Amino acid sequence: MIPLLLALQAATLGATNYAHDAPMKAPATKPAFADEFDGARVDTRRWRFDTERNREGWHNAEKQYYSADRAENARVEKGALVIEARRERLADAADYGGQDYSSARLVSRAPLGYGFYEVRAKLPCGRGIWPAIWMLPSSGKWPDAGEIDIMEMVGWDAGTVHGTLHTGAYNHAKGTQRGAQVKLPDACTAWHRYQLDWRPDAILIGVDDRAFFRVANDRPGGAQAWPFTRPYQLILNVAVGGNWGGQKGVDDAAFPQRMEVDYVRHWKR
Repeated sequence: MIPLLLALQAATLGATNYAHDAPMKAPATKPAFADEFDGARVDTRRWRFDTERNREGWHNAEKQYYSADRAENARVEKGALVIEARRERLADAADYGGQDYSSARLVSRAPLGYGFYEVRAKLPCGRGIWPAIWMLPSSGKWPDAGEIDIMEMVGWDAGTVHGTLHTGAYNHAKGTQRGAQVKLPDACTAWHRYQLDWRPDAILIGVDDRAFFRVANDRPGGAQAWPFTRPYQLILNVAVGGNWGGQKGVDDAAFPQRMEVDYVRHWKR
């Protein structure tokens, strides 16, 4: 395992003001929710494909079209989920919005709440790529309803992994988001376990059994600071471009790019 070195602050959607260093480890018991991706295809009983904003365009000025259950963009291959971003125009799609890239965004059908999460993944690294493992509630206005970013990485800064929380009081639109970063130089060539420990009193985010980020629920400002009191849905996606991912442009020669996910596990608390 590569030692985790806390990164210096960068001009990104991430933040460094809640850096933390402590051990964290998944429970030894059977998880309440898991997908080991050992079937022949994506299990649509566990996951749905989010295509809601294809026509009008996705948030953060992202450039991708998210397809629905299309093997070129989301498939199970050698016991792992593959989410692949491609340089192509799917102009025949009914909800096509003029995008030059295709990808996929999977959302857990089951809302998942307090507990320990572990997602073993290998990340894409091309300039303009923006992979994420994150959580949103099924309803409510952003950012008031909250967002938990277990892992985000932008291709132009490959090897820097971000963990971030967004709420009404603390979010990137205000520049007050709460987060931290960690250096993983081999994030695109080696498997790592991205982890979240979500408790009523604190949220910790880490990699390979080591937390690099922690926020306590001291509720400065009530729900505007801590809306994390109900189940959220888990999201796996690879975006292209955008305000952050595309900050240094998009390298079309780098496509296709893929995020591989060995498994997703959640232990209830």
